[in-house]
Amino acid sequence: MRIELLPLLFGGIVALLGFGLVADAWLPDRDVSVGERRRRQRAERNRRGEMLIGVSIVLLGVAMIGRDQWDATPWIVAIAGVLLAAGAIMNRRWIREQLDFRGAARRADPGAGERPPTRPTPSGERFRIR
Repeated sequence: MRIELLPLLFGGIVALLGFGLVADAWLPDRDVSVGERRRRQRAERNRRGEMLIGVSIVLLGVAMIGRDQWDATPWIVAIAGVLLAAGAIMNRRWIREQLDFRGAARRADPGAGERPPTRPTPSGERFRIR
């Protein structure tokens, strides 16, 4: 394999990932029969924003395929950047939820208002955490 073909290969892979995002935004979601397990409602993703992000990734893949040989490559990258920013702004609530709310929820029982009382420690005694 010649090294000149690597940008074509990587550009094709990136473009396929972008097409996957566009298809995910275009196709309807599957109806899941399992009820919601969270107490707080999940943020809905904006399909148009996801499609803009997918199109921007496709454009970046096309720019990688074109390398520096095309005159329009800087314009393609600029348009992809604008579409990526617009898609991220449209999906900012969903992106924030994905980044901030990770891991298991550590909540008390709904009836419990305060923490349980702790045992007073005599001076000099230390508890070991295991």
